[in-house]
Amino acid sequence: MLRLERVSSQYEGKVVVLRDISLKVEKGEITCLLGSNGAGKTTLMRTIVNIVRPLQGHIYFEDRRIDQLKTHQIIKRGISVVPEGRRIFPQFSVRDNLRVGAFLENDIQLIHKKMDGVFEVFPVLKERISQFGETLSGGEQGMLAIARALMSGPKILLLDEPSLGLAPLLVREFFKVIKRINEKGMTILLIEQNARKALSIASKGYVLQKGEIVAEGTREELRNSEILRSAYLRG
Repeated sequence: MLRLERVSSQYEGKVVVLRDISLKVEKGEITCLLGSNGAGKTTLMRTIVNIVRPLQGHIYFEDRRIDQLKTHQIIKRGISVVPEGRRIFPQFSVRDNLRVGAFLENDIQLIHKKMDGVFEVFPVLKERISQFGETLSGGEQGMLAIARALMSGPKILLLDEPSLGLAPLLVREFFKVIKRINEKGMTILLIEQNARKALSIASKGYVLQKGEIVAEGTREELRNSEILRSAYLRG
């Protein structure tokens, strides 16, 4: 569904952050991108949606090039992003945050139908529908961020560090929710530092270090990878 071919990118006026990145995300699967802080994970996500323009290489979505499109055009194709830190609108209600996620849709009835759909996945948000985002717990804000992304009716979700800042118990529940969304048919690219948890739900993955892919494979292959074991799976 999503394919990067030898993509490199940099921030304006800075050194190259990503070098010769090639990866694939298959339809219906969870693919994880693992790496520590500063590895280039967020830059890769921003490059996919052309917030950061690639220096070289091609990006394809459903076998059509998207690296020359504008960000809003890429999102309209069916790619939705949950950014690091969640970034909900703190002084908007849950309802209004969700409406923002459906900004491409003008049919009010369809918006309500989509909202009912996300409430099936996140029933606690229905209970909090009139609360401001800033009054929600960290876990609830994370749910709202994903729910908002689902409101655009995407074909693929890009999740950037969804477990960041959550208590261990909430992290476990959060990964269960991500798996449940996938089981409903959603394709997911999961960008994570928490390798153990990411590999518990992903079918395959890639390891990013200093802007380069240093390992890739199925869940089992990565668990047995010396690079990954030494860097992320000790203890």
